[in-house]
Amino acid sequence: MFGVPSPLGMLHSQSVQLLCLTASSGVPLFSRGSAKQLPFSIIGSLNGVHMFGMGHDAALSCCETEQGGRVLWRVFHDSLMLIGISSNANVSELHLRRLLENAWNCMVLVLGLDELANARNIERLKRELRSCYRLIDMLLERGVDDRDRDRDQGLMGGLTHCTDCILLPQPDLLQETLESFTRAAESEFGCLLIRGRLAVATEKWWRLAPQELVLLSALANLPPGKTSCDYPVFLPQGSPNVALRLLCFQLLPGAIACVLCGPRPSLYQVENEQVCRFWSPVVENLRSCSDQAERSALSPSVSLRRDVLALLLINRESRRSVASLGHACSKATPLLSPARRWELLRLFYTFAVTRYFTSEESPSSECPPAELHEEFSAGFTHLPVHCYLVTDECKCYAVQTPQHQLFLLTDLSVPTFALRSATTHTLDAITTATGF
Repeated sequence: MFGVPSPLGMLHSQSVQLLCLTASSGVPLFSRGSAKQLPFSIIGSLNGVHMFGMGHDAALSCCETEQGGRVLWRVFHDSLMLIGISSNANVSELHLRRLLENAWNCMVLVLGLDELANARNIERLKRELRSCYRLIDMLLERGVDDRDRDRDQGLMGGLTHCTDCILLPQPDLLQETLESFTRAAESEFGCLLIRGRLAVATEKWWRLAPQELVLLSALANLPPGKTSCDYPVFLPQGSPNVALRLLCFQLLPGAIACVLCGPRPSLYQVENEQVCRFWSPVVENLRSCSDQAERSALSPSVSLRRDVLALLLINRESRRSVASLGHACSKATPLLSPARRWELLRLFYTFAVTRYFTSEESPSSECPPAELHEEFSAGFTHLPVHCYLVTDECKCYAVQTPQHQLFLLTDLSVPTFALRSATTHTLDAITTATGF
């Protein structure tokens, strides 16, 4: 177990800017994440220093500025370069790395790998990339701007690369309905989203890569919501060059049924022949699940301690996660808004996995993940399985088992020596009640 003082300012984040350029010539394609565009001279300098390093057999991947900012470069398929820029050192390298990966996968999802890796007409590519902006902006807002109301949903898949889920008390009826609806739509890939979280899904939907599930869920929840949508999509890992169709049907506000299929059937056919047939009989169940999701992503059968402010539980085997707020703050803790508690939870997750816990990232031949552990812990012969952090606003504790990771925020009234037992008790309570 390791405990360290809270780094000053660790729990405050600022916006991040994302740049996309051609890898060979450095032509800017787009910039997202900030209303104020960077001058062309600065963009050229960022590209130039990276190219200078490549010309001298030096791989420049990340650097920190004298003012405490951070810049991260990544080239994808020798075609496009993405640059993540933060003016605040409290935005971690992990955060920027995940941002670049998510942005690239967004572009593949919408345009396909071949269109990006073999771009022949730069002006045409610029125009086509505009269709990715809404999805990229949504992921930027979820992961960076804490003032945005969407943050209150607590969707963390863009950072954790795990599927955001909601645990329903009795999912069997909705599971059967979904499977029947999916078969009627001539597919084996279907899911039900409740307020942005995956509630139930078919077996083959769960087999998709976690990053694909995160992006498909985000795409289905793009505002403004429509009754039904038909999106052509390329799965970044499963089908990067052959387009599939993502059919989305809004059953109730916050409840969306999704089907991944081929050229048939038509959106009109499924909407008019199948949606009412299968989902009307369970509309009250859907309404109940939507109401539950407004309160918590956990099943009502789970009883949390009164001093729990927020938690993130990750199943390491299935790459699924559940994030939920706990009870209101007590007199011992300053008043923390839901958005602030989500922010603290994200930052504690980053703090733990970048210093102590084994990285869950898959190795990439193009950009091997950097070593994440602190120097003082690298000398130990074992991997830490517990860590904690005490701040002015809350106390944080994380535990890692072979199957799970739990990140817990508690009230300041909890004695520091009791954090471990509180966290293990919470982990046992959730897994026993839900089998997650």
